[in-house]
Amino acid sequence: MSIRSTAKAIIVNKDKVLLNKCFDEYNGEYYSLPGGGQHTYETLHEAVIRECLEETGYSVIPKRFTALCEEICENPLTRELYPEYIHKMYHIFLCELANDIVKTPTEVDDMQICSEWIEIDHLCKIRLLPTVLNNNIDIMIKNETPLFLGAERIQYNHG
Repeated sequence: MSIRSTAKAIIVNKDKVLLNKCFDEYNGEYYSLPGGGQHTYETLHEAVIRECLEETGYSVIPKRFTALCEEICENPLTRELYPEYIHKMYHIFLCELANDIVKTPTEVDDMQICSEWIEIDHLCKIRLLPTVLNNNIDIMIKNETPLFLGAERIQYNHG
């Protein structure tokens, strides 16, 4: 077993945040931050830029590291079938758009339906996974000091 290093983005533009809308049979409908796994020899900044372009079609500029959280999947079948996805570290960056050009996403997650701009004021009304993000996005945007959001144990992986 290894710990998966992921780079995630809070992409802010005009009082909105870009999120991936997802659905799976275990978690239902939910939203997640764009981003994903870091490749060997790739920096976290390079990973968040690549992953955002692949999943959303937007080029981003990471502005600052804003939070760290940990997620551990406890489902025995998931642990057996997908050992590389059962323990993840989320390195979360506040990002801005590099430009207004949006390309066709090239590598969306299996559970991803689309990417949506959500007003910051409406974030409290949607379901974010991992749940440690709920009620913390606004704080991460405003706070200059990076946060440790803790660890979360889950039964089923998500996008």
